[in-house]
Amino acid sequence: MSETPIVEARDLVKTYHKGTTEIRPLDGLDLEVRPGEFLALMGPSGSGKSTLLHIVGGLDQPDTGSCLVGGLDIGSLGEKELCEFRAAKVGFVFQTFNLIPILTAAENVDLPLRLLPLSSSRRQEQVAMALDIVGLADRDDHLPSQLSGGEEQRVAIARAFATDPDLIIADEPTGDLDDQTGEEIVSVLRVLASDHGKTVLMVTHDASKAERADRILYFDRGRLTTTDPRARTRAEAD
Repeated sequence: MSETPIVEARDLVKTYHKGTTEIRPLDGLDLEVRPGEFLALMGPSGSGKSTLLHIVGGLDQPDTGSCLVGGLDIGSLGEKELCEFRAAKVGFVFQTFNLIPILTAAENVDLPLRLLPLSSSRRQEQVAMALDIVGLADRDDHLPSQLSGGEEQRVAIARAFATDPDLIIADEPTGDLDDQTGEEIVSVLRVLASDHGKTVLMVTHDASKAERADRILYFDRGRLTTTDPRARTRAEAD
């Protein structure tokens, strides 16, 4: 893998207000991710995991600090440029599959491709390739209601991958799945990183899923650490 980071975040700060309470999920956070790396992010609810993914994916902006993705300073982009960045450079996979129920698997995968300057034949090729990679080439004409939960998430991954993005952001992609199906989904993400050179950022609460990644980072008081702070707290208590 290249040593030049595809994601380089420096001193990110993000603050929210809930009534009179100030919540700061990111408090001087730094992050570097190499191209082709499969990175797992762990931490309790509200620790800043989704906030960080939204900033890296161009869905949100930090209050202060910088975030470069593929050399682009996300904070300097206008809304039109951010839309173009998300459409071409980032694929999103969520806990809920977010498939359109009246569209087939192939039609769902085709949706983000319609935002790109591609011919109809080229889009069909991209859809077929993406569904084949996730093992659903024979389910392309099925509606979401005709698919299992694991198959729906595979379609969602194919949709994220179909545009050939540099970065795939997966926010709790196995959260609504049983353990075995979740392992299969992580295996698909693993293949996208190892065989297709995609950079994968995955948020998970499941340590066994995180261990499939190249590296695990933990949220600790608004920053990232290589050590699980819960384990450290238990050790200090002992």
